[in-house]
Formats: sequence, C-alpha cells, structure tokens
Amino acid sequence: MKKLQILLFFNIIISIISCDNSNNNQKPIFYTVGDSTVKNGKGDGYGGLWGWGDFLEQFLDTTKVSIENHALGGTSSRTYQALGLWDNVYNKLKKGDYVLIQFGHNDNSAVNDTIRARGTIKGIGNETEEIDNLITGVHEIVHTYGWYIEKIVKDAKSKGAIPVIMSPIPRNVWKNGKIPRNNTSYGLWAKQIADRNDVTFINLNDKMSTELESFGESKVTGTYFYKRDHTHTSAKGAAMASQIIVNELKKLNNSINKYFLDDVDISLPKKQNIFLIGDSTMANNGNENAVGWGVPFPEFCDTMQVNVINKARGGRSTRTFIYEGLWNNAKKDFKEGDIVFIQFGHNDAGNIDKTKFRGSLQGIGNETLQVQRDSIVETVHTFGWYLTKMIQDTKKSGALPVVLSLTPRNEWPNGTVEQRKETYVKWAKEVAEKEKTIYIDVSDSVAKKYQELGKEKVKDFFPKDHTHTGLNGATFTAKTIAEILKKSKEIGLRGVIYLD
Repeated sequence: MKKLQILLFFNIIISIISCDNSNNNQKPIFYTVGDSTVKNGKGDGYGGLWGWGDFLEQFLDTTKVSIENHALGGTSSRTYQALGLWDNVYNKLKKGDYVLIQFGHNDNSAVNDTIRARGTIKGIGNETEEIDNLITGVHEIVHTYGWYIEKIVKDAKSKGAIPVIMSPIPRNVWKNGKIPRNNTSYGLWAKQIADRNDVTFINLNDKMSTELESFGESKVTGTYFYKRDHTHTSAKGAAMASQIIVNELKKLNNSINKYFLDDVDISLPKKQNIFLIGDSTMANNGNENAVGWGVPFPEFCDTMQVNVINKARGGRSTRTFIYEGLWNNAKKDFKEGDIVFIQFGHNDAGNIDKTKFRGSLQGIGNETLQVQRDSIVETVHTFGWYLTKMIQDTKKSGALPVVLSLTPRNEWPNGTVEQRKETYVKWAKEVAEKEKTIYIDVSDSVAKKYQELGKEKVKDFFPKDHTHTGLNGATFTAKTIAEILKKSKEIGLRGVIYLD
C-alpha cells in the first residue's frame, strides 16, 4: 500500500512538471482586441474593408509566435467587455503573450440609446453613470474610456502578458490638406493610461496621419480609404497601419524583435476579374454616339477589389467573335474566381454567307451550314451552339459564366419597346438553363425602365441610330445591370457594386 502511495505521488509530480513544461514550450501569442478598424466583419475583406489586425501575421515569424485577431466591429472599450469578448481572451492568456489594444471609434457613441448603447464617459477618471440599458434592459454602471482600457491592461499584466496600447487610426477627414488628430481625446487618453501603467503606447493616429498626408487627399481617397467610408480602411490602408505598428514595436529594442521578419513584402488580396464579352452595345467603340455600357460600368464597381476588363468588340456576333480568334484571346486570361459576362444577339441576325459573314443559324440546336469564304469553307453553327461553347470554355477555366440577353433597341412597335423575346432573348435564356449557368434578362429590365420613361426621353439615349446609345444611355444600362448584380447572391458581386 505504501509503495502504491509513493508511486502515485511521483506520478502526480511528473504530471505537474509535464504540464509546466508544456506551457513553457508553447509559442507566445499576439492577441489583438479592438473594433472594426482592427478586424472588419469576419476578417475576410468583405466589401473591400480590412482591419490592421488582418495583416500582422505577414510580419511575424510564425515558427516562433502565433497571432489571434479577436477584434469585433461595432464594439467600444465598454461593450467589448460587456459582451464577454475580453473574458474569452483573458481566459486564454499566459505569461509572455502580447495584447495589442485599440478602441475609441465607437466610444464616442451615446451611453444609452435604443440603437447601440455603447458609449463611454470621456476621459480616464473614475466617474460613473448608472443606467438601465435601453437595449438589454440590464442595470449597468458605465465608466470612463480610460477605466475600461486600464482594466484590460491590468488583467493582461496579472497573467504575465504584455499589453500594448494604440491610439485609434485616423479617419479619412481632411481640413486644409491635413488630417485632424485625436491627441486631445481618445489618443491622449490612451497615452495617459499607457503612461500610468508603464506599458508601451503607439501613437498610430498621428503616425498614420503623417504618412497619409504625404500622399494627399486625392490619392488617399480611393486607395487607402473609400469614398463611401471615412473610417474603415482598404487592404492597403490596413497594411499601412499594420506596418506602422510593427515599425514602432521594433524600436522597443527588446525580446519582441525576435518575432518579426525582416524585409517583408506585404501580400495584398488579389483582385477579381470581371470580363465583358460582347458586341458594340457593350464595347468601347471610340465613338461618343455609340458608347457601350461596358464603358461606364466600372463607375459602379469597387475597382480596388475588381478589374473590369472589356473585351467586347463592335460589329461581332457569337460566330465572328470566335472565328476571328477574339474568344481564344480572351479566354486564355480567365482564371478561377473570375466572372465572365457574355452578351450577343444584335449581329447574329446578319448575313450568313455574304458581306460581313457574321450571321449565325437561328436557334440553339446542332444544325450546321457550310459557307464558302474566299478560299475557306466555314462550318456555321447556331447562335446557341456558339454561346454554349463560350459557357463551357469559361467553366473549364474555373471562371463563372453569366449570360446576358441583348440590350433593347429604340424601337416601339404598338407603343411598346421591342425586345426580340421570341428569338435571341429566348435562346440566350434556354442555353443558360441547359448549361446550368446564371442568366440576366438585361433586355427586359432595361425595356421596363424605357417604358416608364417614355419614347421621347428614351430617344435622347440614342443619338446615332436605334441600336447604339450615347454615354447617358450607356450609363443608364450599366446602372440597371449594377442594380441587378447588387441584389444577386448567386453571382457574388454584391460587395463590390456601388449605386450611390
């Protein structure tokens, strides 16, 4: 019995030592806590918005250290803790971990309202305000911004972790060529808490503002921030903030330096390509009286996330686009994740065996016709056959084909916009259904809007003829298509389409 007790005692001692060694051998972790400027949404760049915490890993030697981004959009220093998010991090902390802290953007909100109820009392003192939270119904004692930041700092220190406080990143707001600093509010209070607790403070607000000012407002807007959003950064803006933080941490000249890589070349998210394949109603024709909708279409796209590549060519049908090698030239650039819009029909009704040799056989079947073109005998197929080939080739590349019906002409038989519903509109839809790909009825969507505007107003869209629009008409069509894309979950472009 005594031997058994001794053996049990030694087993317990060995287990304790093993656990202790296991903890000692664990890599330290960089934890980031903050709001959407640290991690936007799920951290996947949806809508083109990124937080600086999403790029930190690229600067770290992940054989020596790990990183976990626990920031959550919409939170303040108060609600981050009230929601239990800080507790989740605190419970995981161990000696030697780092906690990078940045709050302030949402702390300026109302202390108690029915929208967010997330504000904190200004300053770093011990003032409090008792409320019955209008959202949760919970009786709550609200503290100052500094009180909440200091709680995170003290909690982290109690676990042997190392807190680092950042002032909030600047907003893309300019006055007389300069970005206003927050050095009399949240930036100041963040620094005061850092000084009071003898922890590192990084004045991210000032340093990032200075760097942005070197580029100027016109370049910053649309590159590092979006026109529609003065708070949240693009990938480039987030990477800039991350680089500044790392540069400042390297200056500490202590053991933290061993976790950083040298000469990092930041990898930014690759842009998605949108290819436009079609005729003159889509193409850049170099003619102000014949502007394809593909020309103004990029105005409705976030070109920091997508490239719009217009391969459409005036005067082409499905047949001639393939016959002349335009299709092969375009498809060699398709890759997985790209989207290819295919729209034909206006020229497919042309002559099959003379003049421009651009007509295709009607329908979607496998009928063929041998046509003599000088010394060459060409096998002509149906409109649907050519369209099917484009769809299948696109799928083989890993890209997503989207079939569009042709644009309506400025023709009003019996007072109604003519749409070719029984021919090219119908056949385009049938092919898309047969090939199980996405179909957009541009003809019907635009025609309905034309009908609402009336014949006289629509006439101004067509300065040259009944087929080709000027810039205003092209923009009208492009916006209509953008509206459809904004609603479509299936196509997956909702986050890159802007209608304002």
